[in-house]
Amino acid sequence: MKVGEAIAEIMKREGIEILCGYPVNHLIEFAAQADIRPVMVRQERIGLHMADAITRVTSGRKIGAFCMQHGPGTENAYGGVAQAFSESIPLLVIPQGYPRRIAGIDP
Repeated sequence: MKVGEAIAEIMKREGIEILCGYPVNHLIEFAAQADIRPVMVRQERIGLHMADAITRVTSGRKIGAFCMQHGPGTENAYGGVAQAFSESIPLLVIPQGYPRRIAGIDP
């Protein structure tokens, strides 16, 4: 089992039905294979607001989930994370990491 498969399985068991995501995150494919509906966005902050809306509309019975690329994607999503945090809205936010073969290597 790959890590992405394990994460998708945990998300499924926790009741996440929709994963909003920016198209470069590999978790989207694993989530789709686990019958979690992927919803693609063109900008990270919008995806975060969509996940926020899932939590708000269901009064917290369902948790909104969002995945994006590392680096600039995380930075673009931060405004939505800050807003959700300030209003105590639970979200699952998963940034993609660097491949292990290049982790810890200086530019």
